[in-house]
Amino acid sequence: MSSFPILSAAIWIPILFGVALLALGNDRNAAVVRSVALVGALLGLLATVPLFTEFDRASAAMQFVERARWIDALSANYHLGVDGLSVWFVLLTAIITVFVVVAGWEVIEDKVAQYMAAFLILSGLMVGVFSALDGLLFYVFFEATLIPMYIIIGVWGGPNRVYAAFKFFLYTLLGSLLTLVAIVYLYMKSGSWAILDWHALPLSLHEQVLIFVAFLAAFAVKVPMWPVHTWLPDAHVEAPTGGSVVLAAVMLKLGAYGFVRFSLPIAPDASHELAGLIVALSLIAVVYVGLVALVQADMKKLVAYSSIAHMGFVTLGFFIFNHIGMQGAIVQMISHGFVSGAMFLCIGVLYDRVHSRQIADYGGVVNTMPKFAAFALLFSMANCGLPATAGFIGEWMVIIASVRFNFWIGLGAALALILGASYSLWMYKRVYLGPVVNDNVRSMSDINAREFLVLGVLAIAVLYMGVYPKPFTDVMDASVTELLRHVAQSKLN
Repeated sequence: MSSFPILSAAIWIPILFGVALLALGNDRNAAVVRSVALVGALLGLLATVPLFTEFDRASAAMQFVERARWIDALSANYHLGVDGLSVWFVLLTAIITVFVVVAGWEVIEDKVAQYMAAFLILSGLMVGVFSALDGLLFYVFFEATLIPMYIIIGVWGGPNRVYAAFKFFLYTLLGSLLTLVAIVYLYMKSGSWAILDWHALPLSLHEQVLIFVAFLAAFAVKVPMWPVHTWLPDAHVEAPTGGSVVLAAVMLKLGAYGFVRFSLPIAPDASHELAGLIVALSLIAVVYVGLVALVQADMKKLVAYSSIAHMGFVTLGFFIFNHIGMQGAIVQMISHGFVSGAMFLCIGVLYDRVHSRQIADYGGVVNTMPKFAAFALLFSMANCGLPATAGFIGEWMVIIASVRFNFWIGLGAALALILGASYSLWMYKRVYLGPVVNDNVRSMSDINAREFLVLGVLAIAVLYMGVYPKPFTDVMDASVTELLRHVAQSKLN
C-alpha cells in the first residue's frame, strides 16, 4: 500500500478546485470554468482509484490510514481511514461528482463558477464524512455538507427554493445537535475522539439507549426515515438536477453510513433492544411511502418518495443482524446511488426541453426521443428491482434475510417491490408511451452526445452491478463479518 495520502487527495483536490473557481471564475469565462471544474472532478476521481486497486479484501481493519495533530487543546486528530463498509461510498461520491459536472455543462448559464464550485466542495466534504475516524472531524464534515447543498437548492432551485432550502437546513441541523451531545459525552467518557476507541468503550444499557437515540435523531433525518422524511420531496422538487442527483445518490447515504459506523458498534445492546422500532419504521417507509409515490403528479416528487422507500430497505437490512441482510443493505445503498442518480438525470433531460416536471405535460415522448426513452425504461426497470439490474441485488438480499428473520417482515419488504414496480411503470407509461398529445413534446429533440455519454455510462454501471455484483460484495465481506461479530457481543459494564 502506498504512503501517498490518498484520502486527503480525494477530499482536498475537489475542495481546492472549488475554492479556486470561487476566487477566479465568473460568467465571462464560463467555458474555462466548466473545463476546470471537470478537471477537478476527474482528478478527485483519479485520486480514489488506488482505494479499489490496492484495497485488501481479506482484512476488516482500517486501510489507507492517515493521522496528524489537529486541535491540540481538544486532543482531536486529523484521522482518516476506510474499510469495506466505507470504501465504496468514497468511490461513489467521486464518480457522481463527474456526472454532475458534465450534466450541468450546457444547462447552467447563470453563476456557473459558483455552481461548479459548490458541487466540488460538497464532493470533498462528503468523502471526508465517509473516511473520518475522529468523532469531532466526522461531525465537522457531516455538518459542513449542509452549507453547499443549502446554497445549491437556494440559488439554482425552483420557485419555492428558499422554503425548501430552509426546511432542509433546519431539519438536518436540529437532528445533528443531539448527535453533537452524544459525541461530546463519548469523548468525556473515553478521553478520546477516536471512533474506533468508542467501539470498544463499555457502556451501561441506559447510556447506550440515550446515545443510540441521539445518533438516531441525526441519521434518521438524513436517510430520511419515516416520519422525518418530509423535507426530502420538497428539497428534490426545488433543487436543480445536479442537486437532486447528489442528494439522492450520496447525501442520503451519510445517514445510513452513520448507523454502521456509530449506532451499531458503539451501542450494540441498545441496537438489539430498539431493533424492533427501526424495523417497524423501515417497513412503514417501504410500504406507506410507496403508496404515497403512486399518487404523485410531479415526476421529481415521485422519484423522491421512491428514494425514501428504497432507503427503507437499507435500514431494514441493518437491523435484522444477518450477514446477507447487512451486505444487501450496503449493496442497496450503492445501487440506489446509480439508479436514483440516473432517474433524476432523466427528469433533468425532460425539464431542460419543456421546463415542466408535471407528468400531465408529457405523453408519447418515445415517438420524438426514442434513444432517451430506451435509457429511461432501463432505469425505471432498475428502480422496480428488475433482475439483472443494480436495483434487484440489494433488495433481493434484504428480502431473503428478512424472511429468515421473520416471514411477515419478509412479506412486508417483498410488497414494496410490487409497489416499486407500480409507481415506476405507471410514471413511464404516462410520460413516454402512447400518442403525442402535447405540442411541447412534438417539438422535442432526442438526446445529444453529452447526454448520451452520461446516461450510457450510468446504464453500463446499472447493468454491470446487476449481472456481476461480486466485486462489490467481496470488498465489504470481511468488514460486515467483523461488524456483526462486534454487535453480537454485549458491552454492558
